[in-house]
Amino acid sequence: MKPVRAKKHLGQHFLKDLDIANEIADALTGFGDYNLVLEIGPGMGVLTQFLGKKNYALKVIEIDRESVAYLKEAFKGLEIIEADFLNLNPSLIGTRFALIGNFPYNISSQILFKLLEWRALVPELVGMVQKEVGVRIASGPGNKNYGILSVLLQAFYKVEYLFTVPAHVFTPEPKVKSGVIRLQRNARESLPCSEKLFFSVVKQAFQMRRKTLRNTLKSFALPANMTIREIFDKRPEQLSVEQFIDLTTEIESLKN
Repeated sequence: MKPVRAKKHLGQHFLKDLDIANEIADALTGFGDYNLVLEIGPGMGVLTQFLGKKNYALKVIEIDRESVAYLKEAFKGLEIIEADFLNLNPSLIGTRFALIGNFPYNISSQILFKLLEWRALVPELVGMVQKEVGVRIASGPGNKNYGILSVLLQAFYKVEYLFTVPAHVFTPEPKVKSGVIRLQRNARESLPCSEKLFFSVVKQAFQMRRKTLRNTLKSFALPANMTIREIFDKRPEQLSVEQFIDLTTEIESLKN
């Protein structure tokens, strides 16, 4: 069924190109052997119609009442969770699941932080985000786009930037390009250090990304015989995920 023309709400721009919608749906690989897909913010169902043809059980979560009313009429039998995704209790889903959607620009980073919280339940995510966000989280060390989200997500997920989506295929047309990303869980079950401390070290390191770690990590009151080492001459964007983990583990050992 061809969806009706959608309006903008909650910072979202609705995709109107059916070929691209189909390509996004096809980007799900079934990695991790899940059998349920949760679509975030389906709007008027442009992506939903293609997901419904896949061999997965499908649920959608939508907060906009007009969209919910349309989805109930257009997709009989579709399970619709009428709620804000950011306030969702994942236990309501009942099983491991993949996440997919054309994510509203203004909450895409919050959705990705939720993914980190739920990583034991979510083996795969495919999402359309603002291009610069997608490029950032897929970037590796040494790249100017590499940052907090890059490190935190890559600690637990393989991140791929799949393709760029031009502005003219959306209603209303945004002022920026979009990008489609895919994240798949890696083999790391847990960190060898405190996860809370790891997040804190990474975030503090990138607060002043042009400065060296010796300056950005001063708040941790590290001993001089530690900070004279070569790694502290580096800027945060030069450290790999593994180096951040090793550094956090060492910092934690000093606290114990």
